[in-house]
Amino acid sequence: MPKPLVQSTGRRKQAIARVRIRAGSGQITVNSRPITEYFPSETHRMVVTEPLRLTTLTDVYDVEATIDGGGVSGQAGAMRLGIARGLVALDPDLRVSLKRAGLLTRDAREKESKKYGLHKARKAPQYSKR
Repeated sequence: MPKPLVQSTGRRKQAIARVRIRAGSGQITVNSRPITEYFPSETHRMVVTEPLRLTTLTDVYDVEATIDGGGVSGQAGAMRLGIARGLVALDPDLRVSLKRAGLLTRDAREKESKKYGLHKARKAPQYSKR
């Protein structure tokens, strides 16, 4: 296996994506599976490939990712951030266009933790007067 040009990390919700970018023909593999198999939804595939499409580098680099934790949407968002960060590491000139599209910003929204005495983070048991 050829050495990666660059390695980067992307996070979203509980998902963490380790992304390796190599020179190649545009193949994307996630956890050793093709992207069409790992993300059957066209929407998630669009989210993942957005940084490559925006910079018109879809057929220039091969992307290999290892994703851990979270759900499908969080994993797609984490991979998108990882790819965007990797492309900036390869070519700093791409930073302006990726930043303008909002692809370099880590989405900081996390699930609020559950509080004791409550059902969820804020949902309280039903109040009973008698």
